[in-house]
Amino acid sequence: MKDLLNKVVAEKANTEEYFRYIHERPELAFEENETAKYIAEKLRSWGYEVTEGIGKTGVVARMKVGDGKASIGLRADTDALPVEEASNLPYKSKVPGKSHMCGHDAHAAMLMGAAEYLAKTKNFNGTLNLVFQPAEEIMGGAVAMIDDGLFDKFPMERIFGMHNMPSLPLGVMHLTEGPIMAAVDNWEIVLTGKGSHGSMPEKSIDPVVAGSALVMALQTIVSRNVAPMDAAVVSVGAFLAGDAGNVIPQTATLRMSTRTRKPETRLMVLDKIRSITKAIAEAYNVTYEINEGQPGAVLVNDPEQTRECVRVAQEVFGEEGVVCPGPTFMGSEDFAFYAQKVPGTYVFVGNANTQMVHHPEYVFDESNLPRGVAYWVAIAESFLK
Repeated sequence: MKDLLNKVVAEKANTEEYFRYIHERPELAFEENETAKYIAEKLRSWGYEVTEGIGKTGVVARMKVGDGKASIGLRADTDALPVEEASNLPYKSKVPGKSHMCGHDAHAAMLMGAAEYLAKTKNFNGTLNLVFQPAEEIMGGAVAMIDDGLFDKFPMERIFGMHNMPSLPLGVMHLTEGPIMAAVDNWEIVLTGKGSHGSMPEKSIDPVVAGSALVMALQTIVSRNVAPMDAAVVSVGAFLAGDAGNVIPQTATLRMSTRTRKPETRLMVLDKIRSITKAIAEAYNVTYEINEGQPGAVLVNDPEQTRECVRVAQEVFGEEGVVCPGPTFMGSEDFAFYAQKVPGTYVFVGNANTQMVHHPEYVFDESNLPRGVAYWVAIAESFLK
């Protein structure tokens, strides 16, 4: 196990090829058709039993070796972002307005590299399931795959995930037992009033004024209801109303995102959004509609499984290459929905001092590719003995 990283370094050229190919051809959530086809073709060529179309554009590859009864899943995400890449990389995105500014191309490539290595060595005993998931960016892919029978068609006792993280030391694996990422709830609130000419506001019921009051009132949820030792975020990221300065519009739409780290805090925050919206609407004489998105979930690492992952990672990277406990984040991950079904462990690999994910100048450090491959191989070989 200690020589594993050196062994997979020789495979870096292949993993780099997969990474750059996917990076140049970004596809948004549930549109990853060509990405899925590329991944599936590679997996089939290595001898995996491959199923496409799980959760619309998801791919699952299965390989059974020996007579072992254990079955695990390794998961990578595949979707890109609607962001114009601002770099001069030789493998820069070829698709205007779309790019892999979160590193999902690298996540997929590292799992592909591990798949190739494991297919050659077959140094495991049991069933390996490789889950290439779409639509993580909109928190929809995991639920779509689960609803499409992921755990029924491909039974697995454990599942593992990985994400790169700028600001953390390059190549260092960070694991934490218990809650590590927040639940996200993305909602839309539509306020409907009565439009009018801008010179005659008395004939209107102005949804812009009502919406402005609502934005301000929502800010009191965290400041006056969440304990300082707890954490929550309520952000209105879009306020859409009207097209002209001299027209009072008929409707105003607020799109918002909330992040919470505890189930009870989540329920309180969402209930406050409902009650404050109702009160503001009544006060300003507008009607309202709340469109609630996919319910959020806190990402919780299984403690016992995570401790074993720490031990495995230390064997491969040394104690200096593993941090436990690592940081927790208010960002969200739909890997949380898998971890509600079976024990899960999610690891962060440091991407050093690059721009943060989702920034137009974010760059994944390719030196992490063999480290990601080595981690996946070690997890497969250790949990499928």
